[in-house]
Amino acid sequence: MIESLLVANRGEIARRIIRTARRLGVRAIAVYSEADADLPFVREADEAVCVGPANPAQSYRNTEAILAAAASTGAQAIHPGYGFLSENADFARTVEAKGLVWVGPGADAISAMGDKINARNLMAAAGVPVAPGTTEPAADLTAAVAAANEIGYPVMVKAAAGGGGMGMGVAADESALRTEYDKVRAFAERMFGDGSVLIERYFPRVRHVEVQILGLADGRVVALGERECSVQRRNQKLVEESPSPAVSPQLRERLLAAAVRAGEAVGYRNAGTVECLLVPGTDEFFFLEMNTRLQVEHPVTELVYGLDLVEEQLRVAAGLPPTFDPDALSPRGHAIELRINAEDPKRFLPGPGVIKTWVEPTGEGVRVDSGYVEGNTVTPFYDSLMAKLIVYADTRSEAIARARTAVAEFALSGPKNNLPFFTELLDNQEFTSGTYDTTLITRMR
Repeated sequence: MIESLLVANRGEIARRIIRTARRLGVRAIAVYSEADADLPFVREADEAVCVGPANPAQSYRNTEAILAAAASTGAQAIHPGYGFLSENADFARTVEAKGLVWVGPGADAISAMGDKINARNLMAAAGVPVAPGTTEPAADLTAAVAAANEIGYPVMVKAAAGGGGMGMGVAADESALRTEYDKVRAFAERMFGDGSVLIERYFPRVRHVEVQILGLADGRVVALGERECSVQRRNQKLVEESPSPAVSPQLRERLLAAAVRAGEAVGYRNAGTVECLLVPGTDEFFFLEMNTRLQVEHPVTELVYGLDLVEEQLRVAAGLPPTFDPDALSPRGHAIELRINAEDPKRFLPGPGVIKTWVEPTGEGVRVDSGYVEGNTVTPFYDSLMAKLIVYADTRSEAIARARTAVAEFALSGPKNNLPFFTELLDNQEFTSGTYDTTLITRMR
């Protein structure tokens, strides 16, 4: 097993990785910005190094500062968490070139799947269903219009290098396409340094279902079930559950097999997620993208499969076999994750501030992965996620009931927060029946 691990991230995911590392006897090293000096993950690490000011570009994305921290602390490996540098192929290559262990997929896999157009083409070649769309960037507006006419409106205009629900726009006709094309291209150049744009068929009513894969040290790729991620605002997830209430046993078999083919097509190692769009009322699904990292919503998979994905990541990175039998994977029960954000529960706009009250719910089947405690300040410099409230039970209805109780017991004041939204959602008939899709929040609001 790896002996020392630098966690190149912050907040709840850094705290969660550190927890597993220490359980395994791995020395855990945190890096932090000046704005995060008082957060729990800094105290809970065996060692912590300040890597710069609040601005992520000068701290959590500062590769030189992070590599210097690894060198000064004698770190053997780097775990990037999610976001920041987690899908930066150049950083992964640099880490390995310096003789450190990269806890994630190889740089070539990150590069291959980081470009959405290249990823679509690779998946189509591997026999994974993809939605109708361009096989190369739409070089200009004329090319975009021609592609949209061939695909058929409405279309999705997407940044080829985008991710996390950013860099996307919907066009119902040519006039809207002209506006969205320029908007997405400018955004992509500013945010990702790459203005490449693809045009893809847009499905107004769709479900977002993803499959957790794990590329093992022996070269095999296994699928650890699916997660339903259709409760979204601005194309970003708020709730995830496993298994999906929309997936039949027959569809699950096809979905998981396609995800394994996707991983095998790029020689995938370590944890990753194959995201798909599922057309409601049918067994038709399409590849959306692959996230070459640990996902925010990984705890629901952990609970239904009874394993620790961070431990499995560390074992793969160390060349060790998994803790489970890949030929005898057996999910059990139902898990739901609610993302507790510092945001207005109506419009979902960020609402940072000092946490005056923070009392987490407890009890059977309740787990809270949090990045903060009472007295901490949620700053405007980073994502608004404060904690993940995860519940587990034998059945979906029992898990929903457990979630209602846990939300009611979560005492939180200071920053604006979306707990009131979850109270509303957990009584929503579409959600409780399992018939919802990605338009649910729009219709609730």
